[in-house]
Amino acid sequence: MSPDMPHPDQVFELLSTRRSIRKYLPDPVREPLLRRLLEAATWAPSAHNRQPWRFVVIREPEARSSLIEAMEARLIADLRVDQAPEEIILREATHSRRRLTMSPALILVGLSMADMDVYPDPARQSHEHTMAVQSTAMAAQSLMLMAHAEGLATCWLCPPLFCADTVRAALGLPENFEAQCVIALGYPAEERAKTRRRFDEVTLYR
Repeated sequence: MSPDMPHPDQVFELLSTRRSIRKYLPDPVREPLLRRLLEAATWAPSAHNRQPWRFVVIREPEARSSLIEAMEARLIADLRVDQAPEEIILREATHSRRRLTMSPALILVGLSMADMDVYPDPARQSHEHTMAVQSTAMAAQSLMLMAHAEGLATCWLCPPLFCADTVRAALGLPENFEAQCVIALGYPAEERAKTRRRFDEVTLYR
């Protein structure tokens, strides 16, 4: 093992101690640290090495408000189409707003198919899109692990996936930006326990 590499026990501790945090201190995340996290994300593996991930750092209050209001309106509209009771709609809208305001920083994670391969048949094209999603998820994981190593906390929030067109319009993003999640980011104001199934419960050997 190279002397410049972290010890495997340190890597395992980093992986096993990361938590999804939902309470944050108000302290801002400084620009140099944000840039370091984003650079770490771009070292993730990707299909064909096309690096389809795209990131939007949401730091201006007006941008965050536009996103929250647009997503909340879309959620309410979707739930009314589902004929959900009004008390359920109110509860879900309140919960959604709280998740998007709980941290001092938000990083929207998306993908672009602009540089991915194009196939004439739907099946292979669908797999190509899945590979872009997988690549983007690995980049987001790298960002979250780097944040943890820097003493920050994160939480993966998936609502943007359900309203990608709304997210694009609210933030003025390109048409080829496909929102996948938003990562809440900041300094933790809580500690959370985490359990996992044993690896041998989810592993087969052949």
